[in-house]
Amino acid sequence: MRSPYNLIQFLILASILLVAVAILYLGVLSLALDKLGLSPHSATLLLVGTLLGSAINLPLFQIRADAPPADPQPDPRTFLFGRPLPFTGRTIIAINVGGALIPVSFSIFLASSNQLPPLQLLLAIAIVTAVCYFLSRPIRGIGMAMPIFIPPVAAALTAILLDPQNSAPMAYICGTLGVLIGADLLHLNDIRKLGVPLASIGGAGTFDGVFLTGIVAVLLS
Repeated sequence: MRSPYNLIQFLILASILLVAVAILYLGVLSLALDKLGLSPHSATLLLVGTLLGSAINLPLFQIRADAPPADPQPDPRTFLFGRPLPFTGRTIIAINVGGALIPVSFSIFLASSNQLPPLQLLLAIAIVTAVCYFLSRPIRGIGMAMPIFIPPVAAALTAILLDPQNSAPMAYICGTLGVLIGADLLHLNDIRKLGVPLASIGGAGTFDGVFLTGIVAVLLS
């Protein structure tokens, strides 16, 4: 978990969005999303919604937290579209639209439309969750950190072994949910130690992991 983007980061995100959409029509992301049964139009909507939604955090509740380090690395804390959030001894727990709500909703859609076996799916999610949990580490004053390429490989291999016929949707589901649960939800107790004003489930700290894990896992499966 980390705080959401500031204005400069949001502008960079918008630039990435334009490049990502171009890549989609060039075929890289299109190949991954086509394996999930999406048309180019639906894939574009999913991609745009995910990237733009990553700038939106919905507050859930607050918890008491430790003070940040005396000399933290420059990492401006912001809320939504750039309004500064100073640290006041409490951390706001929020959920990110693009990094949590949309991937979870899409995962539910994939599970139901592909009629994935529940036991294999739950086992796949549990395996990737365990990998992400043990790989992720809280960095005080910054957020959760995790190697970015191991989760998608783990998700792809798990999906291929458990359900090779539906490996693409299973890889996306266990990859994205595994990152959200393992790197974010199971580390909620560590948030108090981070010294951040806002911790967003699926936010900037794990958004890259959720987004790339889902796409790369599908490509590898």
